[in-house]
Amino acid sequence: MSEMISVEDVWKSFDRGRIEVLKGVNLSIAHGEVLALCGTSGCGKSTLLHVIGGLEPPDRGVVRIDGKAPSGEAERLELLRRGVGFVFQLHHLVAGLTLEENCLVPAVATGLSRSAARARVRELAEATGIAGRLDRRVRELSGGERQRGSLVRALLNDPPILLADEPTGALDETNRERVFELLLDLARSKGKTLVIATHDLDLARRCDRVVRMRDGKVVEDGV
Repeated sequence: MSEMISVEDVWKSFDRGRIEVLKGVNLSIAHGEVLALCGTSGCGKSTLLHVIGGLEPPDRGVVRIDGKAPSGEAERLELLRRGVGFVFQLHHLVAGLTLEENCLVPAVATGLSRSAARARVRELAEATGIAGRLDRRVRELSGGERQRGSLVRALLNDPPILLADEPTGALDETNRERVFELLLDLARSKGKTLVIATHDLDLARRCDRVVRMRDGKVVEDGV
């Protein structure tokens, strides 16, 4: 398989350089690969996802997406709009909106027509089992339904890359299994490149590859 994501000697710090989080990370991820990024809290895996997806720029080093390194604000925003879908541990749904309205938010950035966006939401909602909940407010939804809604939102613009940061960490065992399987099935059936940050090795081993991080560095690849 050809390379979709290339991370080359990436460093990232915060608080004006006083807190080093990523320390020369190198990582290659193939088109269509499902990769688990593992490590304890604070090892740098969430920050690495943010740098890969364009939410944070690296201090040093290069991230290439499908062979190209986004340069400048315009290319970074285009990556966020169309190239990457994020699924976070906390769903980040807007409480005052219905589930459908939340799922439609990404369409605003890409100019997708409302009718096309609603059809896409309905298709994804059917696939994720929440079609009957689209008219409900966030407070009326279970944790599993909210997280499935965040997955629909992440997939709305059909991005080639999905980045999931502890997507099942806030769920009970039943919903954790359901959401994880759904994420894997959707990524594989649609040929997405999926990177999941998780501390759960049992879930991670069901991915194509496991990469472990410690203290801001990749310490084991392919375990």
